[in-house]
Amino acid sequence: MANEQPILHSTSTPDDDLTPTELAHSIIESLLEHTRVVSDLIALMAQALDQDTTKALTLTPQWQAYLESRRALEHTREEVEKFAAMMKEDARD
Repeated sequence: MANEQPILHSTSTPDDDLTPTELAHSIIESLLEHTRVVSDLIALMAQALDQDTTKALTLTPQWQAYLESRRALEHTREEVEKFAAMMKEDARD
């Protein structure tokens, strides 16, 4: 998690060559990747806090909202893949 090297994506691929489905998939993948990076950063920052501060932080409504949002996003990647497959199937028909 915090010890992993970030994955850097090349921005040299022109978006003009992408189909609408590929573009949508690329956008969503970028957003999901950003969310993962932010989560890793939050975990790293939490490690730098003392135990009392960490406990106080995790009792806030903002932390609970973060956890709820993160749980919801766990299913988003699978939904993105389903969406992309459906769009590709529609494009073939």
